[in-house]
Amino acid sequence: MRTALVTGGGRGIGAAICKRLAEDGYRIIATYCKSSKMAEMVVDEIRNSGQDAVAVNCDVTDSREVALLATHPWVSEEIEVLVLNHGRYDRIQAIELDLEQLRRTMSTNFEGAFLVWKAIQPTLTRDARICVIGSQLGTRGSSKGADYSASKAALATWARSLAQAVAPKGQRVNVIAPGFVDTDILAGDSVEKRASREEEVPLKRLGTPDDIASTVSFLCGEESAYVTGAVIHVNGGLYLP
Repeated sequence: MRTALVTGGGRGIGAAICKRLAEDGYRIIATYCKSSKMAEMVVDEIRNSGQDAVAVNCDVTDSREVALLATHPWVSEEIEVLVLNHGRYDRIQAIELDLEQLRRTMSTNFEGAFLVWKAIQPTLTRDARICVIGSQLGTRGSSKGADYSASKAALATWARSLAQAVAPKGQRVNVIAPGFVDTDILAGDSVEKRASREEEVPLKRLGTPDDIASTVSFLCGEESAYVTGAVIHVNGGLYLP
């Protein structure tokens, strides 16, 4: 049985990725940190579709919890796909950012991803696919999220470095950099703000979690067998690096 581990798999982009990979034939380990109800709803939907899934509580900033995740029976067997999707975004003005806030964001978005990979690495298959969910802001920056942008930039650079290191074994590592995606991060937008975002995107719409999930599916499939170390911008043309 092929197994995929998705961090932050209980909602938004992570939930869509879990469902898509289940459709692709993987059994799913979806980690969550706070909302067990939402994660269990994802698991129930996958199971009702005929695939298997489990939700596991794991705070990726806690090395002890990550070590415990690595002892899960499904993880111990073998992991073919690892999707590092978890993250936090506190919308702090760059000029108001303090060291504590920066460390908190880096601990979750960057160090947490490293901790999970490090713990899971011994059980990854030789041809494992690793997908890292970054952000356009990791390249372009943001005055309202310098900590988030910095963490995503570090994540992408680490992932591309890792891609070079593990390629000789047959493993592939790629980064997806979403633009505006219709998730909880944008839930507080006014009608006017949402319309402004849509107008800013050349394709004239926000992205959906399924847009990101389908890209993950591609990167985990045979059609992308020669793709590694890439940063794929899925943003409707919003940002063209």
